[in-house]
Amino acid sequence: MAFNYKNYQFSTGQHREKNVIFVNFPFDRTLKDELKEKFPAAKWSATKNCWYIPDLNSIRTEIGLMPKTEPGKTIINKIHPVNLAALKRMHETLLLKAYSPNTIKTYCVEFAQLLYILKDISVDTLTPQRLRSYFLYCVNQLQLSENIIHSRINAVKFYFEQVMHREKVFFEEIPRPKKRSLLPKVISKKDITKLFAQVENLKHLVMLKLCYGMGLRVSEIVNLKISNIDSNRMLVHIEAAKGKRDRYVTLPTSILDELRTYYRTYNPKLYLFEGQYGGQYSIRSVQAVFKNAMRKAKINKSVGIHGLRHSYATHLLECGTDMVFIQKLLGHKDIKTTEIYAKVSNRQIGNVKSPLDGL
Repeated sequence: MAFNYKNYQFSTGQHREKNVIFVNFPFDRTLKDELKEKFPAAKWSATKNCWYIPDLNSIRTEIGLMPKTEPGKTIINKIHPVNLAALKRMHETLLLKAYSPNTIKTYCVEFAQLLYILKDISVDTLTPQRLRSYFLYCVNQLQLSENIIHSRINAVKFYFEQVMHREKVFFEEIPRPKKRSLLPKVISKKDITKLFAQVENLKHLVMLKLCYGMGLRVSEIVNLKISNIDSNRMLVHIEAAKGKRDRYVTLPTSILDELRTYYRTYNPKLYLFEGQYGGQYSIRSVQAVFKNAMRKAKINKSVGIHGLRHSYATHLLECGTDMVFIQKLLGHKDIKTTEIYAKVSNRQIGNVKSPLDGL
């Protein structure tokens, strides 16, 4: 029998400091069973005296609620009408140039910060001197980080050069802040083994093993499709990764049996890893899986799931893999990006003997 939404009333709220969707309906065992079957994550709240389900946009779409407002929408809604056309032109140009959704979102939100400050002053009238003053305000008053300043400059620069077709000299008077030279955070092989040992859920284990075993970004693991796996050639096709570049990576032989067991158990339809309600697994969920495994393994390092990719590259280098080959496996455009792993590799540094040991 099809799930009848008319039997239930849905409302949003908070429970135990989390955003949830409350579900109210007349007490009926059949309705309760149907709710649990449709939404396995549904739970009963004794304090609220009703059922509730996670507040996810996929669920909101399913039950007919408006999607949650994305970050940055608030500031965009406060822009003066005189500058709305500029934001629209910016968005359209980014779309036509086929920028990634994340880049489009970042550029529009960062550009909107400037438009909000301007109020009823048209952005098209700004001079290099006015823009310089604005970025000084971002540094001195807002105290934004170097990375955010760079992102904001890139967004504003894109508007004036790519949308308004101003000369590039327009931005020569605006210096950029010096970025910190950060080294990649690497997890030892011993700790990675401990990490995997704490993961009981098969889907989560395969997910983390592929992140490390193929050096994938978290966006790449959730975008993996079943059709991308070629077990005959032991290769995996990574489609439209960062910079819209495709590449092939080696499928680890050791994971093949687990991968086949996972496929038979979960029976995904399109994506290799799918969410509880279908569609691709969310990036935040993968990050949460990693964080939980780190906590259980008692690995006290401040490192995110991207650390598995860093560890993959570093461990390959320590095993003697050629730097150019690592570059191709990681999908780096420039070899200089890959060379940073030489700074954290134990292959050379570990052979250096401290003069203290010679005393």
